[in-house]
Amino acid sequence: MKSELFSWRGGWATDSAMVDAALVIYFAGAALVRGQNVAAILRERYPHARQIGCSSGGEICDAEVFDDSISGVAVTFEQAKFVIVSAPVTPGEDHNIGAQLATELLGEELKLVFVLSDGLNVNGSELVRGFTGVLPSSVLLTGGLAGDGPDFGETYVGLDNSPQTLQVLALGVYGSGVHCSSGSMGGWQVFGPPRQISRSEGSVLYELDGTPALDLYKNYLGAEADNLPSSALLYPLAIRAPGQDNQDIVRTIIGVDEENKSLIFAGDVPEGYSAQLMSASFAQLARGAELSAEQAEVGPSNNEVLALLVSCIGRKLLMGQMVADEVEAVKDVLPSATKMAGFYSYGEIAPHGFTGNCQLHNQTMTITTIWED
Repeated sequence: MKSELFSWRGGWATDSAMVDAALVIYFAGAALVRGQNVAAILRERYPHARQIGCSSGGEICDAEVFDDSISGVAVTFEQAKFVIVSAPVTPGEDHNIGAQLATELLGEELKLVFVLSDGLNVNGSELVRGFTGVLPSSVLLTGGLAGDGPDFGETYVGLDNSPQTLQVLALGVYGSGVHCSSGSMGGWQVFGPPRQISRSEGSVLYELDGTPALDLYKNYLGAEADNLPSSALLYPLAIRAPGQDNQDIVRTIIGVDEENKSLIFAGDVPEGYSAQLMSASFAQLARGAELSAEQAEVGPSNNEVLALLVSCIGRKLLMGQMVADEVEAVKDVLPSATKMAGFYSYGEIAPHGFTGNCQLHNQTMTITTIWED
């Protein structure tokens, strides 16, 4: 495998040595996507490459984090083959979309499926369940939900042409000589009393302990309640199934409904689960990123490794100018020659760090590593 990182901020940071690249994976600020022809900019640099990418809340390139850039990685596999499939978002069809795309990718020696999805109009939990219901357990499923920073306006996914709203794509990587692994950890800590999810429907939370969920959140947020939903990114919710106290799943608010006093999340918040608010320090989040990198396996030291990082926008908002600390924590763990590219998302797709079951996460640093023999 050969690869090179790139970053465009009104111009290219470096010249390209890979004009013959076969695949480009990119991430771009949502405002830049709305104002620039991202596909054309990339095609001028990599004229023969297929393009996949999405809008973000920040772009990761090596150990740096940019805003309003086009950043990513160009790749040419020496042994592996890849296939890209996509589908439009249809309300209520998230599970079926995942199953459909997974079915289209099924094939001999399929090793990895990397998903990029609309971040605001998809129930990520159902999308993931659609994929996992079709894919063999031997196939690694990772990816993320496109972002729009703290604005929660529109998100975009691109396949070869300019990124569009209401799209889902999946990259399948095949070959006996290709290997992949993942890690996913958070670093957040629960606080306050545990409460029961007493009324919910899919990704919409109506009541906690019989109290309107929005009212309860506003009580905790105080003056910050006026800035919902972005202020809620600093206080995600840990949910857990009955009897599974050590298997938290983190959920982040992506919308509020004042009329119904409900909260809208990126993934399921099932009735009967317990829920607790969370918070974190800079050091805790950096340590979570470090643990994620420790989970992700890599090949022999002489092999080139690509690492795709998907971190949550809430982590970036909390860490502010210190956000590069978590990316540097990852770089310090992975082999020095690893190429790192990624983005800040509205949701991360990866196997759970403890159970191994693939799920939609929020507020994690998720890492996918890829290398060839």
